[in-house]
Amino acid sequence: MEIRLGKNDKRTIEGTNDVYGIMQRILLRENKIDQEKEHLWMIGMNEAGYILYIELVALGTFRAVNIEPMNVFRIAVMKNASRVIAIHNHPSGSLKPSEADLDMTDRLIQVGRILNIEFMDHLIITPITYLSFRGEGIMDKLEVSLKYVPTYQIIESIRKEERKIAREKLELEKGKTKAAKEAAQSAKQETKAEREQKETLIHALIDKDVSIEAIAKILDITSKAVEKIINKK
Repeated sequence: MEIRLGKNDKRTIEGTNDVYGIMQRILLRENKIDQEKEHLWMIGMNEAGYILYIELVALGTFRAVNIEPMNVFRIAVMKNASRVIAIHNHPSGSLKPSEADLDMTDRLIQVGRILNIEFMDHLIITPITYLSFRGEGIMDKLEVSLKYVPTYQIIESIRKEERKIAREKLELEKGKTKAAKEAAQSAKQETKAEREQKETLIHALIDKDVSIEAIAKILDITSKAVEKIINKK
């Protein structure tokens, strides 16, 4: 059953207070509906947050309301809504979500993803106050739940993560190889520089008439190595 907005009702949703303001008035004015039973309404909007429809999707008992996901999204598909918000009342006045409320929301999030319709929030309302699943952080937890995610999507997600790890590992190995090459090149350059310094020192000592044996002792090398460097020049 479609709910018509009143003249004073806001037509654009900017936050949960806007949702509650509209639904509070609807809850209080819908005398034809048994207020001692739970109701589930859906608000459908476009990308700008403009309300395309408000629909009473299901009417339950005094403690629960059962829904079929496609009934929840049927009007959204027909009216090209890209965003939806679920609202249901607790006649008891309690705002604590039941396990059934959490499970229903978990399932609707996944159905919305399949239909490419964003399930933005779920509100529990009473005539005087409300609780927002988004505001309480409940939506964030349910959005990462895998309970109603199709198995093939979970497998693909795992494979995607494995490919990502493999790429990162390959990049790490490439980085290590590059670093090793750079280190080897640096060591080679240092060795060459040290050799040149040693040769320069030996020739300087020879020019000062220092004996080969003394030079070998100073540099901690053999006399033959000193002679080889001298003869190299």
